[in-house]
Amino acid sequence: MTPPSVSVGLPVYNGERYLRAALDSVLCQTLADFELIICDNASTDATEAICREYAQRDSRVHYHRSPRNIGAANNFRRVFELSRGAYFKWIASDDYCAPEFLERCKQVLDERPDVVLCTSKVNMVDAAGGLIEHYAERQDLPQERASERFMASRNQDSWCNAGYGLMRSETLRRTAVLGNYVGSDGVLLGEISLYGRFAEVPDYLLSRRSHCDAYSHGVTLEKMRAFYTPSKKRAMALVFRHWRHLFEYWRAVVRAPLPAVERLRLFAYILRMTWWCKGKLMAEVVLALRNAASA
Repeated sequence: MTPPSVSVGLPVYNGERYLRAALDSVLCQTLADFELIICDNASTDATEAICREYAQRDSRVHYHRSPRNIGAANNFRRVFELSRGAYFKWIASDDYCAPEFLERCKQVLDERPDVVLCTSKVNMVDAAGGLIEHYAERQDLPQERASERFMASRNQDSWCNAGYGLMRSETLRRTAVLGNYVGSDGVLLGEISLYGRFAEVPDYLLSRRSHCDAYSHGVTLEKMRAFYTPSKKRAMALVFRHWRHLFEYWRAVVRAPLPAVERLRLFAYILRMTWWCKGKLMAEVVLALRNAASA
C-alpha cells in the first residue's frame, strides 16, 4: 500500500472535552492525502469511544490504545514512530487548525528543499474557542548558518508553536524527538534547526487552546511528574531541567551533520549558555540534595 504524503499524529489522554474539534479540523483538510494516527494513553473518560467512532467512519484514522499511561513524551514519540508519511505533524487533542493548514505548509516544503519545518501564524483561543490574541511572535528561522538558526531558536516562542508545524519525517527521525523531561519540545526545535530552515505561512491557520485543564495551567513538580513519568514516584530528570537541556543540546550538535566550524561555534555557544545559567544549575543541585536528604 502506498503511504500517504502526510501523517498527522494526535497523542491524547482524557481529552474528551475538545477531542472532536481537533479530529474534525484534521478530517476537514483541503489536502486529502494524509493519515491520522491517534495514540490513546490509557484514557479513563470517553476518549476511547470517540476515537473508535472516528476510526470506523474514516479509513484514514488509525487508533491505538496503550494498556497503561506511558507518559506524554512517550506518547508523542509513539504517534511519530507509527507514521508513514514523508511529512509529519503533531496536533494536540485540545487544539485545531484551519482546513488549508496541511496544504499550505506542504506546498512550502515541496517547493523549498532547504526548509525542514513549516508552520503558520497562531491564534491563542479560550476554552470555548474565542480569540484571546493573535500570537505575534514569528516562527520562521531563515538564517543560512545552522549555528545562527540554533541561537535564534533559543530566543523565541516559549509556547513552542513551531513544534505543531509540518516537518520532514526524515529530519525528525535523525533527532532525539522528545524526552521525558521538562522543555524537551524546545530542545527538539533547537535540534531540528540544525538541519535546515523554518518557514512560516503568513496566515493564522493554527489555533492553540488555553484552558484551566491544560498541562501548562498551574504547573507543579507533581503535575510534571504525572505528565512525563507517571510510573515513577520520584523523577530526578525533572529536577535537573537546565542540566538536561545543556546535555541534550550537546548531543544534538554531535549528531548533526555539520561542518567543523559550525560545530565549534555551537559548542562555544553551549558553554556560554552554561555560564549564563550557572545560578539555575547550582539551584538544581541544591534542590536535588535536599530531596535526597528528605527521602
